[in-house]
Amino acid sequence: MIAAVVLLALLFIGTPIAFAVALAVVTEVLPTGMTFGLVAQRIFAGLDSFSLLAVPLFILAGELMNASDITGRIINLAHSLFGTMRAGLAQVNIGASLIFAGISGSAVADTSALGRVFIPSLEKEGYPRDFAAALTAAASVIGPILPPSIPVIIYALIASNLSVPALFLAGVVPGLLLGVGLGVYCWFFAAKYEKKKQKVSMQARMKAVREGLVPIFMPVFIVTSIVMGVVTPTEAAAFAAGYALFAGLFILRTLKLSDLPPVFISAMRDSSSILIIMGTVAAGNWLLTLHMIPQHVSAWVLEMLQSPWMFLLGVNILLLIVGLFLEGIAAMLVLVPILHPVALSFGIDPVHFGLVVIFNLMIGLITPPMGLCLFVADAIAHVGIGALARRILPFFVVEVVVLVIITLVPETTVWLPRALGF
Repeated sequence: MIAAVVLLALLFIGTPIAFAVALAVVTEVLPTGMTFGLVAQRIFAGLDSFSLLAVPLFILAGELMNASDITGRIINLAHSLFGTMRAGLAQVNIGASLIFAGISGSAVADTSALGRVFIPSLEKEGYPRDFAAALTAAASVIGPILPPSIPVIIYALIASNLSVPALFLAGVVPGLLLGVGLGVYCWFFAAKYEKKKQKVSMQARMKAVREGLVPIFMPVFIVTSIVMGVVTPTEAAAFAAGYALFAGLFILRTLKLSDLPPVFISAMRDSSSILIIMGTVAAGNWLLTLHMIPQHVSAWVLEMLQSPWMFLLGVNILLLIVGLFLEGIAAMLVLVPILHPVALSFGIDPVHFGLVVIFNLMIGLITPPMGLCLFVADAIAHVGIGALARRILPFFVVEVVVLVIITLVPETTVWLPRALGF
């Protein structure tokens, strides 16, 4: 296909993926006599979804909660829960990422918000600055795994007839496994850096828990209400945005009306960058379906690979490589329409496969040369991408080990959804 050659060439010279896909579709469509307007129509058709409204609403909720300065409350809560452990402050960093994951659903937001606090704090306690930055970036990967998660919603939209609540629940065990894995590594290899053991009084612990109720309530309500079928993911996202606005203005009183324009502008900018990719890739997927590419790929893979485990191994290798060069959501939009039908042909549980794909691509956020979380962490730490990439390697290994576990043990992803009737 001409479109494939054009797409690869445009990506090679650094064209943003949305424009690269759109131009590739145009070069394939116009010679056939179809009009340019058809491409535009397919782009808008890809965005014509009520469920898709959840994406900008969750982004807005995260921005509002960040602007409400709840990061300090989350850190205090994490410190009260994990601070007395071995390598206490490093464990607090990981614990804060676990809690923050239920609010932002974004690894980049996690790195930015927590990194500004933890990188200098860890350095002050004796940790090397590059280690602190690498740990913060690695722990932020938990954000898109634990619910609520923007990549999970997008995956459910791409893979039709897949339940968002089931995918939300499927991310709970892998997200906790990742937190435990990073915590075990710090327990054995990071305690040597800490100058003194962290101490937390009972009074401070109770105060942190009380102050942490406001941010903790939002993810608990969202996940519970979606799982119980009370609201749709889009309705839950609308509630989350409204709750974040109300909490910031009237409960915490850390948000002012003058703070809102920059918050809404930031949310619109982030939403637009995701939605334009989704629209153009939807047009590309329409073109693939028109030429029956997924069916041909599925038939070829089924002929070449005789085992679902071989297929999953191949997918893991492919996605880890793709994650080096493509942003996770963009890679998901391009590859899932091809890989998902093949996984179903092998009899692989679609929820299990979805979490494997999402976990894979989120690891790409900490791998150079395109790992967004690395760039955000370095913008705070100023240690250089080279030094940060070397420090991130052990954490990358930990995350790949967790990936192998959830790949080979499907129960880690499907047990909770099945136990709750999904």
